[in-house]
Amino acid sequence: MTKSALFVCLGNICRSPIAEAVFAQALQERGVRDQWRVDSAALGDWHVGRAPDRRAQATMKKHNVPMNCKARVVRTSDFREFDYIFGMDESNISELKDLAPSNSTAQIELLGKYDPEGALIIRDPYYDDGDQGFETCYQQCLRCCGAFLDSINVK
Repeated sequence: MTKSALFVCLGNICRSPIAEAVFAQALQERGVRDQWRVDSAALGDWHVGRAPDRRAQATMKKHNVPMNCKARVVRTSDFREFDYIFGMDESNISELKDLAPSNSTAQIELLGKYDPEGALIIRDPYYDDGDQGFETCYQQCLRCCGAFLDSINVK
């Protein structure tokens, strides 16, 4: 049986594609990538069809993490097709819960809930100068994705 995870942020060009790529890499390293469907999406439509921010791409390249996504908007069907939908901050979670149809089967939660260092919110680095915010986002996603997989016994 395939499991599935969707990572969501405001524009789907910074945080959520980083989380998607990190999660897919973690699954690959654990030898279970073929057992999961992984995707990312936006709450807003400003960047639909665009590749991730160049700084996000550079950060993933620096860590040898493949990144291959194009921004898309959350669809109503996502709430039935994904087991887990992870938002990056409280605003994302609030909007996801508002968008969720009554027949939603997805578990909606903050990705940062799994951060062993306790950083609950994955801060948006979009307006930052330079790459440091993207590196911080990558490190937090790395911790959270690993801890989430550990919590559901994916070794």
